[in-house]
Amino acid sequence: MPHNLLLAEDDRAIRHALERALSLEGYEVTAVADGVQALAQAHRTPPDVLVLDVMMPGIDGLQVCRVLRAEGNRTPILMLTALVETADRIAGLDAGADDYVVKPFDVEEVFARLRALLRRTGAPDDVPSEPQRTPDGQIAAAGLRLDPQARRVWRGAREIELTRTEFDLLELLVRNAGIVLDHTTIYDRIWGYDFGPGSKNLAVYVGYLRRKLDEPGAAGGTGAAGAAGAPAVPSLIHTVRGVGYVLRED
Repeated sequence: MPHNLLLAEDDRAIRHALERALSLEGYEVTAVADGVQALAQAHRTPPDVLVLDVMMPGIDGLQVCRVLRAEGNRTPILMLTALVETADRIAGLDAGADDYVVKPFDVEEVFARLRALLRRTGAPDDVPSEPQRTPDGQIAAAGLRLDPQARRVWRGAREIELTRTEFDLLELLVRNAGIVLDHTTIYDRIWGYDFGPGSKNLAVYVGYLRRKLDEPGAAGGTGAAGAAGAPAVPSLIHTVRGVGYVLRED
């Protein structure tokens, strides 16, 4: 089961970007804009981990941390801060934070620190699965290489041109390679809402991806018949009837 993560960040652009990145990484994210909302949400639905911005209007991240610790709440807390002085970092740790990331940050560092926090507080297999990562920050799974920053993807040596939605969908599948994602989860992560059981929107985009990923001529084994004698390639996106889709090499 995915971990529930509460994110409190008053900068709208950072909040939305981080919420999307964390969702794609496999977390169930609730994002709020200030400390008051963070405390209310933490009391209403206790999360598995919190990510708190230090500088927020009203109740800031340090105060949220102090209140939760005073209540005996031991949920792991990762602080986001633009303050780089040692004294500021000490203040955060003294308030009860478990770790911190200094802005501007690389989202991969946030992922790594969250994995470390969750390993300390739960079994290793409770942590969202970590895809294989190349030294230059690319993600690799099922014979695909995906560069989230440049929004580029390759199957073997062949680069594949994708639209924005196609890339977002493939990134979600790659980050969760081997895991069956249900229709509702995919709709929520990619489009922000579920179109309903009668919608063919997801199936259409999966079809687009399959045609581009499985184009005859790429290096691979056996699969659907290729055109003009070109070697066929195995399909990577598989349908799990009545449930959803999974990315894997058979």
